[in-house]
Amino acid sequence: DNQLGGTIPTEFGQLTSLQTLNLRTNQLTGTIPTYFGLLTRLRSLKLRTNQLTGTIPTDFGQLVSLRTLNL
Repeated sequence: DNQLGGTIPTEFGQLTSLQTLNLRTNQLTGTIPTYFGLLTRLRSLKLRTNQLTGTIPTDFGQLVSLRTLNL
């Protein structure tokens, strides 16, 4: 719980070597970004307990290394 708020910054889409991203239990708003689909080395993505809305982006189909998805 880091008390992060607002939307998820677009700069995360540039972190192509990122393997784990844990943003759970914050105050994040908006939709789940489609650019997460660019993070092809991502193995774990945790976003639960935020105020995110919308659907899971189809770009997530490119995350072939993803093992943990926690929404």
